[in-house]
Amino acid sequence: MMSPMVPPSQPILTSPANPRVRAAVALRDRGARAESGLTLVDGARELRRALDAGAIVVEAFVCEPLLAGPNARAALDRLTSMGATVQSTNEAVFAKLAFGNRAEGLVAVVRIPNVRLDQLTVPDEPLVAIVEGIEKPGNLGAIVRSADGAGADALVAASPRTDLFNPNAIRASAGTIFSVAIASASTAEVRDWLAVRRIRIVAARVDASTGYTAVDLTGPLALVVGAEAGGLSAGWGGPEVTAVAIPMLGVADSLNVSVCAAVLLYEARRQREAHASSRQRPAVTVRP
Repeated sequence: MMSPMVPPSQPILTSPANPRVRAAVALRDRGARAESGLTLVDGARELRRALDAGAIVVEAFVCEPLLAGPNARAALDRLTSMGATVQSTNEAVFAKLAFGNRAEGLVAVVRIPNVRLDQLTVPDEPLVAIVEGIEKPGNLGAIVRSADGAGADALVAASPRTDLFNPNAIRASAGTIFSVAIASASTAEVRDWLAVRRIRIVAARVDASTGYTAVDLTGPLALVVGAEAGGLSAGWGGPEVTAVAIPMLGVADSLNVSVCAAVLLYEARRQREAHASSRQRPAVTVRP
């Protein structure tokens, strides 16, 4: 089977100072992403998942000597078949475009999806993950990946300190950030959104007296975790919020926020599956 090739009409870029390369590299900066509405997807697996979710590719850069593996070839096939602009580069130019230490020969510039909370739709009994004040893109991406794995219906970033489609968040999510329903708004707006939809709130707090397994996590539910350093703000207080704790049996007083979110999400998934199974089980009639 022949390997896919970049259309020959595009000359190979050999200068890191090329305007297109510089514009793409600038997207590592949050201000450039906010101004342009674009971000970078670095990696074949991430790009394939973005394409599967319908992400709009503005242009892509490929370095043939670095292109290897079925994901990379499949992603390039998809790009060329859909008529996307694919620009070939040498290794020096590609090194400017890629980030981290996992160059797979493909970097794409894509449009950032809509993250407006008022346009987020969820089912009648949703499982929603909410992260407040998160500032590390790696943690955000890891939480999105857990939300995807646990079958959450949406993820909402409340008053985030990083933009949701930071390239490092995309990488940490393994590309699932394009397939999970995702939104961003202030904490007050998120509380209002939950109240209108009558979605119960369960928030993780280190000082909570109730363990997370002792709380009903079925029905319409929002699981809330806080920022890496300060935890949740006072905006997540009140009688409408059930506070839960994850037992810490060692010297540390808390888990990493992404681990905390994963624990809660999978406990919710376990309870919801058990609840659904019990409802489907036929009633047993006991005769005297």
